[in-house]
Amino acid sequence: MSADTPDNLSKQASSTAPYKNIHEASRIYFLPNLFTAGNLFFGFLAIIWCIRAKYGTENPLLMQEFYTEAVLFILGALICDALDGRVARLGGRESLFGKEFDSIADTVSFGLAPGLMVFFLILQPTDNQPYFRQIGWAIGFIYLLCAGVRLARFNVLTNPFIPGVEESTSSQDFQGLPAPAAAGFIASLVLVLNTFDINRLAILLPPLMLLIAGLMVSSVPYPSFKHVDWQTDTRPTTFIVIIAAAAVATILLKVLVLPIIFIIYIFYGIFRHLRQAMQQRKNRQEKVAK
Repeated sequence: MSADTPDNLSKQASSTAPYKNIHEASRIYFLPNLFTAGNLFFGFLAIIWCIRAKYGTENPLLMQEFYTEAVLFILGALICDALDGRVARLGGRESLFGKEFDSIADTVSFGLAPGLMVFFLILQPTDNQPYFRQIGWAIGFIYLLCAGVRLARFNVLTNPFIPGVEESTSSQDFQGLPAPAAAGFIASLVLVLNTFDINRLAILLPPLMLLIAGLMVSSVPYPSFKHVDWQTDTRPTTFIVIIAAAAVATILLKVLVLPIIFIIYIFYGIFRHLRQAMQQRKNRQEKVAK
């Protein structure tokens, strides 16, 4: 029997997997999954508020308020998503069930909710936006599809039962733009449009959504900040500078601070990826020249 038969692969997987049996892999730990349920809850509320904004009122001010609250719900889901994994790792209570549950919640909160929000707000066929009369639904679905593919790929690449997964997950980077960052960027832009009442610029959202969708399923590496946890220490001066800079930026920029943070994160990944690709190409040329 060859070394790469299914039987041998399953034995290798079971020897390297952190779970002893199916019961342990499917264990539901209360506190981490409570945050994941909170993520799903906020995503559900965001969808309901988008529907209320579109069909529940004809008052423009109330409609704007509903969309703003929907954005805040998405940001609340993002906070819950940031905490569930950290709480699980802190207590040593990670499970395969928690990872799958988290991906389902992320699909709702960071795929369906922002896609539906932009569709109702911008893409739905109206006299004001004739450019998207035929393709509005497709743009929203492409974003949702890419978010789902991104999350499914992440689960496969980090599945502990797959042999060699330790090497693929040793990096501190995500492969592709994380769905929470994509949704946070879209939601923060909607918040800016509502706050400053500049909906005429909303025509920029559809191409941005397609760009973000493409980045989610790309191979561009993005920092995961997994090394930053409850036990990460720092120097007092660094801590003070970070807090002071965040406070000043929030005071001066107000709602603009969120999209700026997401834009920096998104384009940092792109520029770093291009720089690394150029460096690798240069190294290959130098080897050929020798």
